[in-house]
Formats: sequence, structure tokens, C-alpha cells
Amino acid sequence: MRRSALLALALLLFLAAAARDGLDRWVDLTVLPPLTVETSTEVRARDGSLLRAFTVSDGRWRLEPGQVDPLLVQMLVAYEDKRFYSHSGIDPRAMLRAAGQAALNGRVVSGGSTLTMQVARLLEDSGTGRLPGKLRQIRLALALERRLDKAQILDLYLRIAPYGGNLEGIRAASLAYFGKEPRRLTPAEAALLVALPQSPETRRPDRSPEVARAARSRVLARMAGAGLLAPDRIAAAETEPVPTMRRDFPALAPHLSQRLRAAAPAQTVHPTTLDAGLQAGLESLAARSVRFAGDRLSVAIVVADHQTGEILASVGAADWTSDARAGFLDMTQALRSPGSTLKPFVYGLAFDDGLAHPETLIEDRPTAYGTYAPQNFDRTFRGTVPVREALQLSLNIPVVTLTEAVGPARLLASLERAGARPVVPGGQPGLAVALGGVGISLQDLVQAYAALARLGRPVRLSAVPGGAADLPQPLFAPEAAWQVADILAGLAPPPNAPRGRLAYKTGTSYGHRDALAVGFDGRHVVGVWMGRADGTPVPGAFGGDLAAPVLFEVFGRLAPALTPLPPPPPATLILPNARLPQPLQRFRPRGALFSAVTPGAPEVAFPPDGAELALTRGALVVKVRNGEPPFTWLANGAPVVLADRAREAAIPLAGPGFVTLSVIDAQGRSAAVTVALR
Repeated sequence: MRRSALLALALLLFLAAAARDGLDRWVDLTVLPPLTVETSTEVRARDGSLLRAFTVSDGRWRLEPGQVDPLLVQMLVAYEDKRFYSHSGIDPRAMLRAAGQAALNGRVVSGGSTLTMQVARLLEDSGTGRLPGKLRQIRLALALERRLDKAQILDLYLRIAPYGGNLEGIRAASLAYFGKEPRRLTPAEAALLVALPQSPETRRPDRSPEVARAARSRVLARMAGAGLLAPDRIAAAETEPVPTMRRDFPALAPHLSQRLRAAAPAQTVHPTTLDAGLQAGLESLAARSVRFAGDRLSVAIVVADHQTGEILASVGAADWTSDARAGFLDMTQALRSPGSTLKPFVYGLAFDDGLAHPETLIEDRPTAYGTYAPQNFDRTFRGTVPVREALQLSLNIPVVTLTEAVGPARLLASLERAGARPVVPGGQPGLAVALGGVGISLQDLVQAYAALARLGRPVRLSAVPGGAADLPQPLFAPEAAWQVADILAGLAPPPNAPRGRLAYKTGTSYGHRDALAVGFDGRHVVGVWMGRADGTPVPGAFGGDLAAPVLFEVFGRLAPALTPLPPPPPATLILPNARLPQPLQRFRPRGALFSAVTPGAPEVAFPPDGAELALTRGALVVKVRNGEPPFTWLANGAPVVLADRAREAAIPLAGPGFVTLSVIDAQGRSAAVTVALR
């Protein structure tokens, strides 16, 4: 009898060992589903906060959990699986309890699934009620416990637990329902997030707030029994309202975010140097600045710290969701005409070459360069003016004169040394580049002004940490850069704008298609573009009226006061005109001393070259100064007045259209102008 008992015990032990070995083999042979789940691509601000997130391929919001409030983890384990840290994937006691309650009540009263089993179910998206599915979850849970530690299993749960709609994971739920990261939650918030995954659709607070409140209360009550929350904290949590709507996920810097994602599609987290608060404020400012200016006007803003090269804000459109404003286009990257905003670089080159000084006198008179005859914006001429005044008034004739002296190719080369990528129509730069006859993006324009702000030392601007870098070749000497900045700092600010030493320049492109303002102080550089994304004109749009007020408001948001501009470098020549060296007192083009000059040659005193005129009774009054009478006048090469000794004549013209008027004196010397008749 005793021998039989021993044999039976041995057999029982053998069978148990075999069963254990078989179970081990069964678990070891488990084919695990992929444990790496796709998470949303994130673009983050300089402080780590979320600027924008993108849904995963199936349209769900599933974010990296990040830092999670320890209270939530404690509540989750206490409510769902209090023996989580001690079991090996299944909790026999919980399963027996659930089975017994179901048998006694004739229905499922409580679940026996562990957190590991729930992770197994979520990984395979399997059901919860049928026996084959439950067995599969048990097998997978045992296998998971052998491959992963408890922290990794919890991390998987916090990534893929459902929270209603297309929300998956604790972080997506916390952002959507509370508008905050899950690193710090109230007990009420944590309790709701613990309750939701058990029945995410029926308990959604944005659709069934009372059901969600009841589920939250059950979790809070369990926490009292577990000793995690004191009664007074539970009472306070019960009074906290349940969120009744889903918040939108952050969508700041949408254009920059899209560019970063497209440049590195395999990268899930894109850190940036952007300031989230500044970015949000400037996007609101952009929307407000065009609110009453028609439904097609847009705006772009770039802000950078020129000392470090870091881009702090990038607004690509007034409203990136607006089709009317073509908000999908990033206007910080679009090639547009810079208008007059390139003029400071021409003056900087002229100062650097010793051709001019801020107090040098220069002519603002009708001038033709071959067939090119530039006009000032207001079609008036101011005669002899200091270079300082010519730049501050943004006169066209003086800057074209200087561009001819330094060479338009050098202007483009200086922009390229600053890191910009200007594009010239036809590929060959002409004198018109100084007046905006070139394509350049707003970000590149800001980059060029950053070099000006740094006394001629270029820096590569970047929104990616570590992407900024000093560029090797200087734009021009520090003294020339300081002189340009000093002139620009003397411009009066727009009406009602705060006063301060802000160096800035405005620009308006041909046909009022682009209105720009770019400026800098001792720390920041800012560029503002306003216009229509499709390039159509904006009647009456000027950089000084549209863009400059926005520029000054941007600086007002950067700091309580402007950072002072740097003092003049030691070698800077600061003198009045009368004390300047003789060659610098009045501008003379290169080679002027050797050019052929005809003293006393006739000049057309009226009309000025390039003027627009209305005919009076079918005739145009013309005047000539200098020269020796009699005078012969020609219109488009045909004689219209012969041997007239008077210096004033009335020429019959048909009009409208363009006409070239020529006058020839008794010595055969001539002068000509081209005017438009209307």
C-alpha cells in the first residue's frame, strides 16, 4: 500500500514536471506581435513642449507617453491589477474571483485580466469575452512577462490603451481632455484616465459626461480602500468638473513642422529652437493683422536671435487652414521681390569701398543708364542730398548710382556670403536688383539682415538645435555695417509705435505685390512680409503702412525694452560733410575724372525723364537749359520744332503712350528724355 502511494506521488510529480515543461515550451514558442508601435511624429519647442503632432498612419493620435504622474500609475495598478508587480502575467486569484462572481450572479461582475493580459489583448486587438481569445491573451501575457520587465509592460499600456475616438495612450488622452501633459495630474484627472480604457466609447466624457463621472467615482472610491487617497482629497476630486469636450492638439508652426517632418520622415521627435509662447502670440498677431484687410491678404513673420543664430518663431501664413489666403503656402520660404529692403547692402558696399560716407552728397536727379531710367517712388526728385537722407528716404536714383559703382554682381555675392540664395530672372543681375528686381525668401532676407546686425559677420540661421553656425566670409567691414545700422536707426517709427533705437527698413515691390519690413536691435532680427500668396497686387499696400507696424509690435513682444545697438567700431569715421576728405564730400562715380564731359551741353529742363504727363489741348510744353540756340526738337526721332531760339516750346503730340523727346542745339549737342503721355 505504501509502495503504491509512493509510485502515485512519483507519477504525480512527473506529470507536474512534464506539464510545467510543456507549459514552458508552449510559452517559449509564442509568436509575439510587434512590440514597437507606431507613434505620432512630434515637433517640440525649445523647452520641450509640444508645438505640433501628426496622427499615425491609421489616423490615430498615439504619442510617446513621456513623463507620467506617479499617482496615475499607482492608481492604475491599484484599480486594475494590484498584484501586478508580483505575478508572472496572470493572477490566478483574480481569475478565480471573477469566475466565482460570474457563476453566482449569472453575469460578468469583474474581470480577471491583468494589466499584462490587457496589453496582450491591445497588441493583437483581440476580443475579451470568448475562451479562445482569453487563452491567447494568457499565453501572450506569460510570454510578455518573460521578454519584458514590468516597466516596459506598463510603458506599452500607457502607449496603446484606448481612450475614446481616435485617442490612444495616456498622453494623447491627457492633451485632448485636459489640455496638459500627463506629468502632473489632479486626482480627479488621474481617476478619469484610469477609468476610460475599460469602456472607452461609452465613458467618453465629451459624449457621456455623466457616465464618465460615475466611472471616475468608482475609481476614487477604490483608492480610498487602497489607502492611496485621503477622504478629503477624494471629496475634493468629486467636485472637480468632468471635461465635456475634446481640445485640439497643438498645431503651432505648422509650416516649419511640415518641413522638418518631410526632411526626416523616419525621425519621430523633432526638437526646435522655437519659443512656444512667442510662436503662439505671433500667430495670433498675424491673424489679427489681416482680419480687416480682405480675405486674400496673408502675412509671414520670422524672428531670430542673431547672436546665436537660433530662429525663435516662424509664421508662414496668417491662417494655415484658409484656402482663400492660400494658407497652405509657407511664405517665409517663397521667392518674392524684396522691394527696397536690399538698399542698405548697396550702401554698405559703397561705404566699405570708400566710395561714400553717410554725410557724402549725392545727386537725386533724372538719370538714364542706357535704356534704363529709374524713377523715385513718388516720381519727384530732391536734387543734391546727403547719402544718409537718400537711404532714409529710400530714394531710387542714388542707390542705382551706387549700384552701378559697386556692381550688381557684388550685391548678389554679398547676399550669398550672408547665406541667402537670391534668384535673378534671366540669371544676369542688372541695376534693378537694388530696387527689388530679384527673388529672395523672407527667411533669407532676415538672414542677410542678421549679418548686418552683427557688424558684417554672417550667421546661418536655423530652427534646429545646433544648426546655427558662423559663416566664414564677412559681408563688409564692421565700420560700414555700423554706419548702415546707424542710418536705419534714425528712421522714425510708425505712428503709435514705441520709440527706440531699432534699425529697420521697409520695402514695397513693383505693383504693390509685396509689403515688407525688416529690422534689428542688439539681440533680435525680425522680418515681416504682407501680401497675397498668389502674387496679385494689393492696391495701396506699402511696407511702411502695412508691415512696419507689425514689425514694431513683434519687437514689443520680444522684451520689455529694445536691446541697445552696438557702439561704433574704433575706426569709424564720424564727421560732418565739411570735414570729410575731399573725395568723400561729393559722390563721383568710378572713372568720373576721365569721362568725356561736354561743358554747356543742352539739358531738357522739362519734362523730367520718366515722368507721366497729361496733354493740354494736344500739346506738351518743353523747356531746355544750357546749350546754344536755335534749338530743334524731335519726338520719337521726327522733327516737330525747327530752329527755335526760345528755350520753351509747345510740341503737338497725339498721345497717349511713350514718347522720346530730343533737343539739338546750334553746336549739334543733344539731350533726350522719355515720358509717358496719358
